[in-house]
Amino acid sequence: MRLLIQRVKEAKVLVDGKEVGAIGPGLLTLLGIHAQDTVHSIGYLAEKLVHCRIFPDKEGKMNLSVKDSGGGILIVSQFTLYADCTDGRRPSFIQAARPEVAKPLYETFLAAVRNLAPKVEVGVFGAYMQIELINDGPVTLLIEK
Repeated sequence: MRLLIQRVKEAKVLVDGKEVGAIGPGLLTLLGIHAQDTVHSIGYLAEKLVHCRIFPDKEGKMNLSVKDSGGGILIVSQFTLYADCTDGRRPSFIQAARPEVAKPLYETFLAAVRNLAPKVEVGVFGAYMQIELINDGPVTLLIEK
């Protein structure tokens, strides 16, 4: 699994022009699920997401987690995080989990994060989505397990 995390001032996700999830300050999290992934990675990644200290403290140092800072988390499924662009000009997505495998893992990940953080919003699995965000920093991290 891969998490691409962006610290944001605000973010929202739209499906068919309708807002389905939005946060103020917090973390926009794109979740990619590999074809070989299992539930074993979920606890580790949920903990990392919620407790990673990337928000500034009073001195401006990155010492606070999203939970410490009172921020929200917006989680969006993103199979393209497992795109392979090494051959040709068209990406291959063979490494990404098929929807019937990815969706239950996605839902389990959401439940794990919701158990750790009070403000969790989501996109719509498998939908064509637009994301609007104001990046903060910018601070962008890739976390894998």
